[in-house]
Amino acid sequence: MCKKIFIAATGQQCGKTTTSIALLHMARKKYRRVGFMKPLGPKPTLFNGRWVDQDAALLARIYDLEEDLDYMSPVVLQPNSTRQILDKKISPGDLEVQILQAARELEQRCDLLIIEGAGHSGVGSVVGLNNARIARLLDAPILMVTDAGIGRVIDNVHLNMALLLQEKADLRMMLINKLLSKKRQETMAYLQQAFSGEPFKVVPGFDFSPVLANPTLNHIAKLLGVPLKGEQSAGPRIVHHTQLGAASTQRVHDLLEESSLLIVTSTRNELLVTLAALYNIPEYRSKIAGLVIPGLFPISKVTQQILDRSQIPYMRAESYSSGEVFSTIANDLAKIDAEDQEKIVLLQSLAETELDFDAIDDLF
Repeated sequence: MCKKIFIAATGQQCGKTTTSIALLHMARKKYRRVGFMKPLGPKPTLFNGRWVDQDAALLARIYDLEEDLDYMSPVVLQPNSTRQILDKKISPGDLEVQILQAARELEQRCDLLIIEGAGHSGVGSVVGLNNARIARLLDAPILMVTDAGIGRVIDNVHLNMALLLQEKADLRMMLINKLLSKKRQETMAYLQQAFSGEPFKVVPGFDFSPVLANPTLNHIAKLLGVPLKGEQSAGPRIVHHTQLGAASTQRVHDLLEESSLLIVTSTRNELLVTLAALYNIPEYRSKIAGLVIPGLFPISKVTQQILDRSQIPYMRAESYSSGEVFSTIANDLAKIDAEDQEKIVLLQSLAETELDFDAIDDLF
């Protein structure tokens, strides 16, 4: 008999996918056959010649689950799917059958199946397949992930619980994620007190980690839609600070922090040349992650030669202003990619020390 855990959340970016990665890592130490499923996929990507959800593709790549991919992502919503469903060109009943058939196949193949929902509990309501309904449909008890805080967490949990109760879904555990280490014990004490009368258990998840939260150079290049040039091996490097190179060259130098991405307009030749030179000095290599060079004006020929010779990683974002680049990066929430080995290894390591998998496994 296949054991199932449905990973839900109170909202986006709470850490459903990182929780799924961590649980699969721990489960594979205990169970011989462990699978993953994203029943309703709102983020389509073309992978191995088929449309699947991004998270299903990610988990398939990390854990070599490609042979199960047809069942891991049975329903993938395209940009026009909502209109087609409302126009009755797509039947919600047919989608439900697809999900059930895929789940039954994976249940035959697996001892433990991790099922990841999409967004908050209400996501998918437009097709009659919100998270709560799918969990009930698949008879999968729920582990709900929420980010840290006290009042906001309590409000969001109760908002999501209303739909879970309506669908008679089985909520067994609340996992509090992205905890601030200094407030971890205090936050958990208040949340456990707030939910002391509820039938589910409240447990701590991961502490907030800049390594997991911050983007890589590859991610930023993809976000801006431009190629990463210079040292290609630096693509997986994690950017911990983003700095506008608007001040004097000396001031920019003085403000450099660990693993900084500098946004320097194409006309700041003296600053670009200085940073290219500093990149190859060992004491600065840890501080300078790379450059984004916005602006329509071309980079001077000499400056371009110095950039290329230095091999400093850079992105030429001609269609952006410096402010637009900074805003785009600041407002983005970086998700883990299969190439982000540093993040994946760290997450798996943290799973072994910060998650009580046996307690989770016993409860489900």
